Amino acid sequence: MNYTQRCRINSLILVEYIDMEDLLKGRGAQINPSDPFSKLSRMDDQLSQEELEDGRYDTSYVTVHPKSIVNKVTSPDVGMTYSINPYQGCEHGCVYCYARNTHPYWGYGAGLDFETKIMVKKDAPLLLRKHLHKPTWDGTPIVLSGNTDCYQPVERKLGITRALLQTFREFDHPVGIITKNSLIQRDLDILRLLSKDNLVQVILSITTLDDALRRKLEPRTASVKQRLQTMALLAKEGIPVGVMVAPIIPGLNDHEILEIVRVASLMGATKAGYTIVRLNGDVEKIFKDWMSKAYPDRHDKVMARIADCHGGSVGDSRFGTRMKGEGTYAQIIADQFKLAVSKHLGSNQFPGLDSELYKQRRERQLMFDF
Repeated sequence: MNYTQRCRINSLILVEYIDMEDLLKGRGAQINPSDPFSKLSRMDDQLSQEELEDGRYDTSYVTVHPKSIVNKVTSPDVGMTYSINPYQGCEHGCVYCYARNTHPYWGYGAGLDFETKIMVKKDAPLLLRKHLHKPTWDGTPIVLSGNTDCYQPVERKLGITRALLQTFREFDHPVGIITKNSLIQRDLDILRLLSKDNLVQVILSITTLDDALRRKLEPRTASVKQRLQTMALLAKEGIPVGVMVAPIIPGLNDHEILEIVRVASLMGATKAGYTIVRLNGDVEKIFKDWMSKAYPDRHDKVMARIADCHGGSVGDSRFGTRMKGEGTYAQIIADQFKLAVSKHLGSNQFPGLDSELYKQRRERQLMFDF
């Protein structure tokens, strides 16, 4: 620890706060839980300071070659039927991210590996093109992201998401986008064309309006100011834009629900959603470790309230309850969100995306092929 700042609480209790310099710079996870599929298993406490500083946790990229790119979403809780994730792993480093638990499948850890070992699907646009050529495909909207962010930092260089959007435009196919990154502004030219035919909707995730919290919680995401500016720009261009207040972490950012929805509505958002944090699998270890270092005075309170929202456990895999929780605190959060929406968003709806243009195009193509 370089140094600490001390503050007096209720004029009685002194609490030590870790300075930002004491957290691993630019990373959310501060540990790297061992990969359960690896024979080279290693305990968390064996991660030495030398390993954190010798460059092995600099970001690296691995090109992978999946056979398909459109994923069927079986969960009834996430509001999408199909998704595309051009990247596996995410450099944004959101410490709470549920997608961390998918990284061990590839032989990596869910902690630092998740945000430093990024798998890149360069063939994604070609695979999408092949998928949209299928005679049996009906034009159901496909969402970019849903697992890891399609606009994470490496997208600036590789442009895979941009190529996917160009493919959607070429096929007149509806697409949704979920992101925390202002890089989406780069693709405004394509988004305008898609929006003209009601083929795109964008959700910007805003966890907090406090940039100091954001820098610790989601260290490589766009700043709060950048996200709000992006929201305002998209709305000005007539592109349907909404806000995802997610995840709500009771005892950390739950007091911001009303203000996030209010500010988002002023920026042009017409729809809002939320989820309550859940800490399944290795995410529990990673989040607990982060809390103990970033907000040690709140650790017990936050963990207890998360557990209260999930039937006594901080993790929850039950369809129907896992995203919104249950119990006293979950109900308080639901009531706050309902009030925020009724006060600032009214109907809280997007116009439905149009699949007919794609269907008409497919019919013409099939007639031509015949």
